[in-house]
Amino acid sequence: MRRLDDEPGGNPPLPGPVDPAVLGALLHRHGWRRRGGAAGRYARWTPPGPAGSGTSLLVPESRAYPDSDDLLGEALTALARSAAPSAREVLVSLAVPSDEVRWWREVPEGPAGTASWSEQERLRGAAHRMLLAGALAVRGPAGYHGARHRGQALASLEGVLVEPGSGGGLTAFVPTATGRPAVVRLYAGLNAVRDAVDYQRTTGGMEAFDAAVRAGVSRELTEAVVALVHGTEGVRIALAWAPAAGAPPGCAARPEPVDFSPGDLPALRAAGARYLGDEPSLPVRITGAVVRLRRSAPRGPGVVRLRVLAGAEVPYVRVELDEEAYRIAGHAHLVGLPVRVVGRLESRGGFRRLSGAGEVTPVQVDDAERDRLMKSLQENLDFFEEACGAEPDPADG
Repeated sequence: MRRLDDEPGGNPPLPGPVDPAVLGALLHRHGWRRRGGAAGRYARWTPPGPAGSGTSLLVPESRAYPDSDDLLGEALTALARSAAPSAREVLVSLAVPSDEVRWWREVPEGPAGTASWSEQERLRGAAHRMLLAGALAVRGPAGYHGARHRGQALASLEGVLVEPGSGGGLTAFVPTATGRPAVVRLYAGLNAVRDAVDYQRTTGGMEAFDAAVRAGVSRELTEAVVALVHGTEGVRIALAWAPAAGAPPGCAARPEPVDFSPGDLPALRAAGARYLGDEPSLPVRITGAVVRLRRSAPRGPGVVRLRVLAGAEVPYVRVELDEEAYRIAGHAHLVGLPVRVVGRLESRGGFRRLSGAGEVTPVQVDDAERDRLMKSLQENLDFFEEACGAEPDPADG
């Protein structure tokens, strides 16, 4: 996620593609006030703040009148020149239709109602984890995703912009073209978490969390909510759909905010532990390039690290092999060939370990792919560590 004020400035959008109704809806969402105008022709909007402060905008009701483009152009130019943060937010949503996710944390304020830098960092971190949980849920329901699909999920959030809000809040602008599925899953997941927590606090049972997985709830989402709530008196998450795209099928046009409090933390933590323990290991057949080898003696079993090319939605796995399989993996590494291995991808450790590995065989590849693998080997000779008494690699867990 990138900060909105990190984005380069530019000219206001051209009035031609702008829908006057969308502009009016965005102004209303961001606190601008409608103060009359020629009925049925245009409306006058003033920015948030004391009455009369800032420049007012004349926004046409439709394109039915000849001066509509002129009014829109003047309104967009005035927004681009406005110092109000909400003006920039409106322009961003016009330029790239975006769903908006807003977070608020009730925490003690600093001088003059400001929020500390560390508080903003905690809020930003929790918000990122929450959006990532939604993006992971798009790939399929799971109580614990671990390292699976993480690269694709992060890629789908690359276009997200964030803007600190008043009172220590934060807003994320998620482009509908790439990020709407994640927001839809997050919307369903947050409501399912809220219902499951209420059920647990009322009955003491955890079974509602099991059913909530189908709605997109996971350990990643419950941990994101815990990170958001910890150290506060309460939090609120609100969603608003891009006016240009409308509400997704099956979702409320104006979703109600979802609130959590410190009293919800025990249930959320228990659910996260439950998801971690219940997610089963997966049988897989992985093809991967050997990037690291290690054993504690010149002979015997050892551990290899594979960069996964196919067979599992994780970037790397750690595999313990017997002496013969380790020898095969080492030879394949030296000649620039990947290997194929069968085993079970363990949930413990984030689906980064393969247990019960067997059937290790080199895989033939075309000349271009082999040259690429050999080049990678030459550039990363330090990764080849078949040394006696080598220190353990923290990345291998």
